[in-house]
Order: sequence, then C-alpha cells, then structure tokens
Amino acid sequence: MTVSGLTPPRPLAWRWLTSAIWWIEHEFERSKAENRPADSVRFRMVFILAVFVAGFSALALGAGRAALVSKPSAWRASLPAGSRADLVDRHGDLLAIDLPVYNLYLDPALIWDKAETRRVLGPLLPAAAGPRMDETLAGTKRVKIFGPFPQAVRDRIDSLGLPGINFEAEAGRSYPLGSEASHLVGYVRNDGMGMLGAEGALDQQIRTQAGQGPVVLALDLKVQAALEGELQATVLRHSAKAAVGLVTNIRTGEILAMASLPDTTPDRLASDMNANVNKAASARYEMGSTFKIFSLAMGLDSGKVTLDTKYDVGNPLVLSGQTIHDSHSESGFYNLHEVFIHSSNIGAARMALQVGGDIMGPYYEKFGLTRAAPIELRESARPLAPKVWSTNVVANTAFGHGIAVSPLAVAAGVGAIMNGGQYVPLTILKRDGPPATVRQVVSQDTSRKMLDLMRANAVEGTGKSAEAAAPGFSVGGKTGTAEKPMNGTYARETLVSSFAAIFPTDTPFGTDKYFVLILVDEPHTSAEAPGRPTGGIVAAPTAGRVINRIAPFLGVSRRSATPQVVATGDAQDGNER
Repeated sequence: MTVSGLTPPRPLAWRWLTSAIWWIEHEFERSKAENRPADSVRFRMVFILAVFVAGFSALALGAGRAALVSKPSAWRASLPAGSRADLVDRHGDLLAIDLPVYNLYLDPALIWDKAETRRVLGPLLPAAAGPRMDETLAGTKRVKIFGPFPQAVRDRIDSLGLPGINFEAEAGRSYPLGSEASHLVGYVRNDGMGMLGAEGALDQQIRTQAGQGPVVLALDLKVQAALEGELQATVLRHSAKAAVGLVTNIRTGEILAMASLPDTTPDRLASDMNANVNKAASARYEMGSTFKIFSLAMGLDSGKVTLDTKYDVGNPLVLSGQTIHDSHSESGFYNLHEVFIHSSNIGAARMALQVGGDIMGPYYEKFGLTRAAPIELRESARPLAPKVWSTNVVANTAFGHGIAVSPLAVAAGVGAIMNGGQYVPLTILKRDGPPATVRQVVSQDTSRKMLDLMRANAVEGTGKSAEAAAPGFSVGGKTGTAEKPMNGTYARETLVSSFAAIFPTDTPFGTDKYFVLILVDEPHTSAEAPGRPTGGIVAAPTAGRVINRIAPFLGVSRRSATPQVVATGDAQDGNER
C-alpha cells in the first residue's frame, strides 16, 4: 500500500500480458459456449506456436549477440587451465598448437575383475606405470596412473570397455612440424610450463595471449627448410659431429632461420643430450678467421690503420711462449686488403698489436663479444672472453683463438659491422624495423669498407666457393678454420670450419641485408675435402647453396652472374653506394 492507500499502477507490459491471457481464455470459453470446439483447438494451437516462436527468437538473438558483440575475454573463461596461444611463423604457418590430452584414472571400487584389468590394460601402458596400477588396484581410492597422452591412445584404451576406467582432459601441446625448427620453437613440460626456445622465452606472453590470436615469430619456414636441408647434407657429406646454421635480417635483427644439428622433436626429446642442445645459442666456439671481420673493423674504425697499411707476413710472429705462423702466406708484405682475402694470421696479429689491447678490448665489448647475445632466448650463452688484454691475448684474439662465443653473438656483431654500423639486438619475434635501442659501433665509412672487403673475399679470396654456388647475388663472406682446444693445446686435425656470409653487399644502408652463418663442428676429409676440411671447402659452398635457395623467398633478385671485383683501397671515400 502507498501513503494514499491506493495500489500503485502495474507496468504497461505486465498489464498487456495479463489482458492478452484473459482475452485468450475468454475466447476459449466463448468457443465452448457457442459449440465451436474446432475454433477452441485452433486458438490453443496458435497460442502454443506463438510461444515457441517467441522463445526460439529470443535464443537466436542471444546467440547472435554473443558471437558478434561479446569481447574475446568472454571466451577465455571457457579455455582449459594452462592453455597457450598458437605459435606461427611470419607468414602464419603453424608451429605449435594446443590439442587436448588425457590422463587415465582407475577407480578400484568399480572394478570387479582386477586380474583381468591388469592383464588387458598393462601392455598398453609404459613400464613405469605398472607399479602405480598395481598399487591402485590393491587400494580403494580413485588414482591417476598414466598421462597425459593423446586422443589416439585414449580411444584405444576406451575401446576395451573395461569398468572403473576414467579419462580427464587437459590442454596439451602439439608440434605439427616435428623436428623442423625444433630448437627455435622449444617445448613445454608436462605441467604446461614453457622450456627453452620460444616456448620458454615467451612463456608469459603465450599464456596471456591464449584465445586472443597466435604469437607470431620472425621465423620463415621456407628459409628454415632450405637451411636445414643444406646443413644436413653437409653433415653427412663430411661426417661431421654437429653443425649450426643461422639466417638473420641485419636491418631488423630478426632470426629468420636457426638450425642446430643433431636435432630433436619438441614433444619427444632425444636420449642423446647433444641433440637437445641449441648450439646456435648455448654452445661457445673459437671461431678462427671469421674474427678477422671484428679485428679489421676495429683497426679501421679506430683510425690507427688503413687498408693500405702493410705488414710482414713472410716471417713468423714470435711472442713469449708462442710463435704464430701462416699456412699459405707468401714471403713479403701484405696490406690489410690482402691480409683479409688471404686470411693471414700473422698480418691480423701484427695489426692488432699495432692498435693495442686498450682499444681492442672496448671495441670487442661494443661488438657484443664479451656478453651473452641480446635476444629473448634464455639459453643465450655468455662468451668466454679475455679478462686482461695482454700481448699474446691481443695477437691470438685477432684471428679468433683464445675467445669462445656463441653463433648468435657472431651474428649480432657481424650484422652491426655490415648494416651501417648499428648494433641491433636480435629477436625471435616478428618486427617491422629495428627497435629504438640501437647504438652506433662503427662509422658508415668503416661499414662500407668492410662490406667491400667481404665482397672481394668472395670474388678473389678464400670465399670463392660461396660466390660460385650463388652467382649473381652479390655475396660477401669470410672463412674460418679453428683448431679445437683439447687437453691444454690445440688439436690440429680437430676443426671447427665456418663461413660468415652477407648478401646483397651492393644495396644502400637502411635496406634489408641478410647474414648467413654456417658452422660445421669436426668435419672429416671427404671427396670434396681430400685434404684439410677448412671453412673454405666445407662451410663456404654450403652458405652459397643456402643463399641461392633463399634469396627468391626474401625478394632478392639475381644480378649479373659475372662477379665484379671491388676495389677496397683507402683512395675511395667509403661513401655509401
């Protein structure tokens, strides 16, 4: 009752509904009174039909609104616990996806023939699950005895029709490409936590983004397939222990391909731990003469030497407790151009000693050779770098001995020298351009001179086999052949052979250029390398074949197949061409 004692008026919709119901009821009564039973039935049928139409219309409107208007977060509540976003390559091709997996539970209270259950179910389970099953069958509680496992295994067990068996689903991770790009993609543990590779490095982002679209990597699967195929062929050809391959865009820092052999599959790790290690990120190698890229860039950029500076390479360099030789230098003097294309250890060491360790040390820090390569991957390893730049250290580091770094560190450092002098942090995520956090490590003048040296080495020096395998793509590169340290000395016949390539060398700074690294660990003599399996014989032609295959995917067109020798003397002004 209101203050006035009157009943408040009812809402209009309610009054309309009650009036409609009374009218229908009175119509039923009139039909009955007037002896019109057919009309009464007809009214009732129309009424029921109208109720059904109204109900289904309301449901359809609600479903349409949920599908078209609801925010993505409304769907996330229905995702299984531990769900992860898909991983895709830069073109949207699938790398990792969530698929349901199942856990097997036994409830002894519902099993009337435990011996039969043990006999039938036992052969389908791994040996480690046997004791758990026996313990559960002897008890009274429902217990998980096996899992997670895929749908196919669930269907096989379910088809047995055994009582007391239950399955519980959870989110599981599937890798449709198997071992391809396995070290870059990474894997997850049984509890759903990302471990290594992109799965580990981007674990929080992948979890947060579940149900909101895929996480896009910089990886290009076409480039990856070409790199892996050529690297595997090289390992077989030279009976090598292991190998590493990298392809990066030196303008953006993106990792377009990464291979580490032997490899594994993300959902079934190999028993050989050597196959589970991503050697591109976590292994450290003495790189040999590919380090002359860093040494000459340091010398030229410091202004202490020029390309015309000459060094005695005909006589060994005698240091305290050590004598440095060349395997292929002629008597006389080489200028820095000749030191590079003939890969003279004596010349590089004499140049580094002239510049001095007080300059060499800071430059190597700027090149990223004294710390882990900046990238999302957790496994990026810190180099084994000198603490004190003594005379012997300076001389040996100039040609890549006495310092061990990861292939990723080499990729980032060489990329900085070749892209106009800017150190761009590497990334496994797709990005459109370089990040804001870049720093200048050498001048553009030095960068252009080093590009010209790399090109000259591929045309007339130790990298000619790379040019021969990729004619017309303006390839540049530097070979490396490092003896592996063993038992306190260097084993002359146990080598790490490598080739660091750049292409195209003839485009302006600010455009896309690509770095390719091929590293072969402990290659052996073969029909192609009947003598010493050096970087020029083993790794350089592999890099050339990779470039020849991937250049069309990257939009790099073939120029004239006739190589043009690039002059690199200091008479040039070094300006960008």
